[in-house]
Amino acid sequence: MSLRSETPIDVAADVRLAASGATVASAGTSMTSDLSIDEEFNLHAIGWEPVELVSGVSVVSIPAGMWNWGQGEIAGATEAHALAFKNAIDRIEKEAGAAGGQGVVGVHIERTVHSTHVEISLLGTAVRPVALKRVELNHVFVSDLSARDFARLMVAGWEPLGLATGASFVYAPRRSVGAVFQQQTQNIELTNFTEAMYSARESAMARMQESALALGGTGVVEVKVVEGPMSFATHAIKFVSWGTVVRLAASSHQLVQPTTVVSLNDAAVAFDAATLE
Repeated sequence: MSLRSETPIDVAADVRLAASGATVASAGTSMTSDLSIDEEFNLHAIGWEPVELVSGVSVVSIPAGMWNWGQGEIAGATEAHALAFKNAIDRIEKEAGAAGGQGVVGVHIERTVHSTHVEISLLGTAVRPVALKRVELNHVFVSDLSARDFARLMVAGWEPLGLATGASFVYAPRRSVGAVFQQQTQNIELTNFTEAMYSARESAMARMQESALALGGTGVVEVKVVEGPMSFATHAIKFVSWGTVVRLAASSHQLVQPTTVVSLNDAAVAFDAATLE
């Protein structure tokens, strides 16, 4: 299914309607959005409109004892993080579909990993083509792209498919006695942390790629990464990544011609006649 609208909107007409106090959304509807005015006009320029502010939240427990010293991946924490993300995405998709949206853009992602549980919270604006008559609930997408970037993506012939995520929590093995003594007298690489970081990164990126392929995507854009030791368990290393899955919807990539805009508003006073006195 292509998400592109076949009926572009006259942005200038939208601006005139907004200035007159009329609405630019579909007749008989009201909406709540965290998008800026510019972003809303970007949506209307490609034939889309904001519908409603939607959210998805999930809190998943981590089994006791997961953060004790060990080797390899901390499976309980990794699985809890993946499940919390999946539940939150499923819920925001359902809420967007129930509101009449075909997708969610500008998703803000808040994630916290505690020693006992993982919290994931998603908040974004549901959007849809202006002329959409029926919502296909199986094709509601979730994207952390801004409305502006979403519009650019669509104009270029691409479409978002959803969020792909990957996470891995790994133990950093204990250092040997020799390594501890060496560290006290000279600079040495902490190979246990280096190897744990590489292991966590490889697993997390592989999982994000698998998630993208499962959605039918050909790439992931706007990838965010969080990495490093856990605050409550410094012997444990985390690597978490997420981004928006995209694929080419048109027959070929459409070149987007940039437009140069030069502002004529000069905030600084370059000349003041009073200075001639």
